[in-house]
Amino acid sequence: MTAAFDHTVADAPNIETFYFKPERPLSYTAGQFVELSIPHDSPDNRGAKRWFTLSSSPTQDLLAFTTRFAVERGSSYKDALRSLKPGDSVTVSDPMGDFVFPKLIQTPIVFVAGGIGVTPFASMLQWLAATGESRPIKMMLGVNNESEIVFQDVFDSADQHVTVVVDKPSPAWGGERGRINAEMVLGVEQPGDDTLIYISGPEQMVEKLTKDLLAAGVNKHQIVGDYFPGYPAE
Repeated sequence: MTAAFDHTVADAPNIETFYFKPERPLSYTAGQFVELSIPHDSPDNRGAKRWFTLSSSPTQDLLAFTTRFAVERGSSYKDALRSLKPGDSVTVSDPMGDFVFPKLIQTPIVFVAGGIGVTPFASMLQWLAATGESRPIKMMLGVNNESEIVFQDVFDSADQHVTVVVDKPSPAWGGERGRINAEMVLGVEQPGDDTLIYISGPEQMVEKLTKDLLAAGVNKHQIVGDYFPGYPAE
């Protein structure tokens, strides 16, 4: 289906959210992703399509995609994305993916996000806030520096406490430092047999954290992973 670009919001110096109005309501589940096609002249070898997790809630009229931009020159696709003007048309695929809430609302959940991997959780938390549904969630967010802490308004509206871990903090930072590891995750929530740990972020981060949690005794079926290709480990 097609969607018209509406507006963008700068969430951080290198992170932006792009909003689109679909030609008809798009039915999706919080946490799912779509393929976003942006036609443009002379696309580079990565082409004119990308996979994006929706950072909006299914309860909202506009579709939102949040992405991080490279400091140096990025891809032709990202250039085209930033060059969109209100009303410009893009193509959105059907929603896909099973990185969504479990069916049982009483299931304890741990959200672990690395950088831009926070987007599916932003969608899920906005959905909870909009519907009034309550779930037992603990959450950790790992970022490079304090400026990359995004979606604080979403966390607040969902009344969700988030343990933030900063890899390269300023001297004024008073929270957790370093990179998220298995010990930190297990310190936030010692998982019971029914606990699910959702991990979203760069591929290297998801793979390493999964491996370390398994080594620490977490069962494989309790880990739900979703990685973002093309981003360095947070």
